[in-house]
Amino acid sequence: MLNVAVVGASGYTGVELLRLLHCHPEVAVTCITSEQSAGRPVADVFPTLRGRYAQVLENLEPVRVAEKADLIFTALPHKAAMEVVPTFLKLGRRVIDLSADYRFNDAAVYEQWYEPHMNPENLNEAVYGLPEVRREKIGDAQLVGNPGCYPTSVILGLMPLLKKGLIDTTTIIADSKSGVSGAGRGAKVENLYCEVNDGFKAYGIGGVHRHIPEIEQELSFLAGERITITFTPHLVPMDRGILSTIYARLSGSATTADLAKIYADFYDGEPFVRVLSAGNVPSTSHVRGSNFCDIGLAVDSRTGRVVVVSAIDNLVKGAAGQAVQNMNIMYDFPEALGLEGLPLFP
Repeated sequence: MLNVAVVGASGYTGVELLRLLHCHPEVAVTCITSEQSAGRPVADVFPTLRGRYAQVLENLEPVRVAEKADLIFTALPHKAAMEVVPTFLKLGRRVIDLSADYRFNDAAVYEQWYEPHMNPENLNEAVYGLPEVRREKIGDAQLVGNPGCYPTSVILGLMPLLKKGLIDTTTIIADSKSGVSGAGRGAKVENLYCEVNDGFKAYGIGGVHRHIPEIEQELSFLAGERITITFTPHLVPMDRGILSTIYARLSGSATTADLAKIYADFYDGEPFVRVLSAGNVPSTSHVRGSNFCDIGLAVDSRTGRVVVVSAIDNLVKGAAGQAVQNMNIMYDFPEALGLEGLPLFP
């Protein structure tokens, strides 16, 4: 059995990790921390865990956590993660970090969008944890920077087009919508029921959202050239899910059927990417609670553009499920182990 710790388990991503890890036959959760709720049984904080987790939430003491676990999931806010990850690494533990702290290759980029990085030397060791892109490197990694939810949906949606040079990379627009859980569990006025219900709004407009440099870093890697995109996120009054609609001008002629076949061939064998047949588009309700990314597309022959739509559950493929997928790769478990559950519907 692999002993794992979940650090920062009082948020939505933390409890989603616990839900998924409970069903994993090769894993024992031996330590769960929460600074906000230390000393309380985890099942009191999250009643969904009653009868399955008897642990009491602990304070975050890195050395004690490392004594109890071989792999540590850090489900902490940015900055808080890089305060403890170096200690885990020095003690020989492997880490999957779900914050933004280890997603970037360049410390200067992180500083531009977040703040100065406390241990930039570890950025050279970290592997960006999108399995469909960097599976081989993830297997040998000591530190994995788990991708953000918006970036996962956009990168997977564009990957075949970029790898095959099928679009004008200067014309990419990504229009994404997320459920409220993407904003975290912290109390914020703008996320109150009366503020969100019956509403639909854009935010982070004008190229200021922090997921932009992460998306551009990975798209540039795939295309082999510097890419700049227009990205606009929206908040939708639902609990979970992300739907990204992505536009780009085709560099040649192609039909919807042509591109649907290219996508199906490209993602053939990928356990969690489902390419829809021509004429079908994905819905967040069809991936809810699962680690799937559903992708549909259409060619607009009037404008010469392709429209790609991708759907994920932001808490699963966009966070905890992808982290478990990365763990499976790191420890040579079957990649889908513990993640075989079908989406919840209705």
